[in-house]
Amino acid sequence: MLDEFEAELWASESAEAWVFVTVPADLSEDIRAITGEPRGFGSVRVEVTIGVTTWRTSVFPDSKTRCFVLPVKKAVRTAEAIEVGELARIGLRVLE
Repeated sequence: MLDEFEAELWASESAEAWVFVTVPADLSEDIRAITGEPRGFGSVRVEVTIGVTTWRTSVFPDSKTRCFVLPVKKAVRTAEAIEVGELARIGLRVLE
């Protein structure tokens, strides 16, 4: 499953070096439908594309919003010239 969405990059309050985007609620529900309810940390392996940069990482459930959050590492932000507060077009594929 490849889904595309646009989301704003935001910085974690607890760890300033971490930058995330929130996966939309409908897509978060689709991920849960595919993978089942989260266990342990609840991470789900994904392949992500922003611009021309593709990498593999995990999305993590956020208990406050019931959405998954996606970490966006500095190398990707630099390569794609995106910063906190900006919108990014994201392609996301759940890896099984």
